[in-house]
Amino acid sequence: MFDTHVNLHGEAFEDDLGDVLARARDAGITRFLAICDRFDNYETVRSIAEAHPDIWNTVGVHPHHAKDFTSLTTEQLVEAASDKKTVAIGETGLDFHYGYSARDEQVDNFRRHIAAARQTGLPLVVHTREADDLTADILEQETRESGPFGILLHCYTGGHDLAARGLALGAYFSVSGILSFKNATEVRDVISTVPLDRVILETDCPYLAPVPFRGRRNEPAYLPYVADALAKLHGLERDEITSTCEQNALALFGKIRP
Repeated sequence: MFDTHVNLHGEAFEDDLGDVLARARDAGITRFLAICDRFDNYETVRSIAEAHPDIWNTVGVHPHHAKDFTSLTTEQLVEAASDKKTVAIGETGLDFHYGYSARDEQVDNFRRHIAAARQTGLPLVVHTREADDLTADILEQETRESGPFGILLHCYTGGHDLAARGLALGAYFSVSGILSFKNATEVRDVISTVPLDRVILETDCPYLAPVPFRGRRNEPAYLPYVADALAKLHGLERDEITSTCEQNALALFGKIRP
C-alpha cells in the first residue's frame, strides 16, 4: 500500500517517528509521500524522505500559510522540485473555512504552484475546503489558457460538481479516514461516483484517524482501514482496492519508479 499523504515533520511524531514507520511497514505500507505545508519546512521534509528509501516528498505552501509566503516564486518551487525525492508540487489550494490567509493571497499562491506543476511536469496536490467553485474555475482556466497538468484533489470532501469538473480535467482523488466516519454520508455518496481508476489512498496523518481509531493520533499504519472503507463502498475485497489504488498512485506520481 502507498500512503500518499503523510505529515511526518511536525510535533506529533517528533518523539517516535521510527516506531510509527515500523508499525506502518508491518501493516503493509511500502511507500509514503511526506507533505510539505510551508516552504521553510521543505528541507526538514526532504531530509526525512532522504533518510528512507520508501519515502518521497512534495514541495509547497498550504493555503493556510499563503500569507507568509507572498514573495515565494514559481522558480523557487521549480528549483526545489529538481531534487530526486521531490515528486509533487503542494499541497496548495484554497481553504475559506478558517480564513487564515486572505482570499487573494491564497489564489496567488495557488496559481504559482500550478505554474510550477506545469513547468516540472509533476502533479499538483490540491487542498480545497469551502471553495469548490473557485477551485474548479481556476483549474479549468489554467488548463485552458496554458495547458494541462496533473491534479490530485486530496482528502476529497467536495461536492458532485467539483468532482465532475475535476474528472473532466483528468484529476485523481484521494480518500482518507473520513470515508469511514458515520456522519460522512455525503462524502461516500460523491466518492462512489468517482471511477476507481482515479482514486488513491491516504491517511493525512496525524489527522483524521479512521474508525475504529477516530479521535486518536492518526498513523500510516491505519491506512488499511481507509482501504476497507473504500472496499465496503464498492463491494470489493481490500486486496482489490489496495492493488488498484497503488497502481493509480504510481501512475500519478510518475517520478517514483516501481
